[in-house]
Amino acid sequence: MAEVTSSLDDQLSQRFIELDPSGYFLIKLDAEAGELVAEHYSNDLDERGRAIDPETGEVLACRGGGPRKPSTSFRGRTAKELGIALTEADGTRPVSRLDHALYLGRELQKAEACLKAGVAYTQD
Repeated sequence: MAEVTSSLDDQLSQRFIELDPSGYFLIKLDAEAGELVAEHYSNDLDERGRAIDPETGEVLACRGGGPRKPSTSFRGRTAKELGIALTEADGTRPVSRLDHALYLGRELQKAEACLKAGVAYTQD
């Protein structure tokens, strides 16, 4: 069963993903504080649907790009606490697409499990 699930997940990961115009997140662990951290980075989308830097108009590289500063950082002790902060906090909502919200929920659950187990977390 695990092989079927892994194969299915790999297959689903190959589909086209429309980017969230509100930006993207890098999820990290702060083991010392016992918290999950979700750094939000704003971006715009060009006519081809690629993420571009809102200040320079340059396409954002997936790998090897220069360091960017997050527009906002969210912290929580659990995936639920952090998820609520991302979706119910006052102010602008950093997630505008349902598929993005579902992805973040999955990643926050994985990050929480890693935090509890004391192991490294790698974002998909």
